[in-house]
Amino acid sequence: MVRFHLQSLTYGVPNRSIHPSNQQQLCPPINNSYFLILLPCNYMIYYLGMRLCAGRKFFRAVEKSLVQQAMVTPTKYPIMVIGGAEDKVGNRTILTAFFDSAGGAEATIGIVPCASQEPSVVGARYHRIFTQMGAKNVHVLDIRRPHECDEDRWLKLLDRCTGVFLSGGDQVRLFEFIHGSTFLRFIKERLHIGTLVLAGTSAGAAVMGEKMISGGSSGESPNRSLVDLMDGLAIIPELLVDQHFHNRNRMARLISAIAAHPGKLGIGIDEDTCAAFSGDGTFEVIGKGTITIIDPQDLTHTNYSSSSATSPLSLHDLRLHVLNEGDHYDYRRHSVHRTSFGVISKLKARLRNTHS
Repeated sequence: MVRFHLQSLTYGVPNRSIHPSNQQQLCPPINNSYFLILLPCNYMIYYLGMRLCAGRKFFRAVEKSLVQQAMVTPTKYPIMVIGGAEDKVGNRTILTAFFDSAGGAEATIGIVPCASQEPSVVGARYHRIFTQMGAKNVHVLDIRRPHECDEDRWLKLLDRCTGVFLSGGDQVRLFEFIHGSTFLRFIKERLHIGTLVLAGTSAGAAVMGEKMISGGSSGESPNRSLVDLMDGLAIIPELLVDQHFHNRNRMARLISAIAAHPGKLGIGIDEDTCAAFSGDGTFEVIGKGTITIIDPQDLTHTNYSSSSATSPLSLHDLRLHVLNEGDHYDYRRHSVHRTSFGVISKLKARLRNTHS
């Protein structure tokens, strides 16, 4: 069940197939009415909309766009947050899940390698991988300067993408290149209406929350000096993400970050492991490692505000979960779901058949 706000489809999300001057004529305001629409496919939007909305001209105008998108609209994992070092040469379980979610053979994938100091090398590698998988179109959005992403050439490419992949590198560099941009706004709007899959690995994962870890140390007791924090891109505002988690012994760093921002949910993701979000407030674990949840919902005490930079932090009544492949977590209800191997088993079986 999806709550669909038809007015936001007209005004909140630019549809470049309709000239802005015609949008209000095509579909007049409908008093913020909401419709609960079962969406087995994009055609249902058109079919029910024709019956429910008086602005039929609007639906005729977008019908062509919906038909073109119907076979490639992401349906499984709208957002994929990857802990870095995902398998690129074996079964490629995580990258295959992204490829499938973006539309499979009909996908148009955009690679954003600007977090890296070697964007040409990184972009070419992912271009080769997704082309080998059989994506219909693969583009490298080789953005080299802050806010260059708002140039028409990149916005036009983004408009055609069904999947966008943010590479690893330096999360501060990635933030500086795209924060506050029209490029980022379009990504968020298309995620909202369900016509885009977004994946980020390593640095591309770190930027997902409203706050992000920009640097720090590992292997010590939690303390304020252990972690550097700054604003993130707020793709999933509730989260505070750390990556390469157990591989680089970052538990104390994430706990220190949560002490600074106890309103966020800490999520530490191992390498070759992914939190695959379903768009309903839950995610599924994919990959060979674990995802650690640091949940401060029931936190009763922390000495963060009164501690010195290097003195140990005290946190009482933190909740911790360690999840592995197939586990599900509802980050809005703060609850773990029992392991389900259905989807994972099917994906692995397909990958085995592909490589056999």
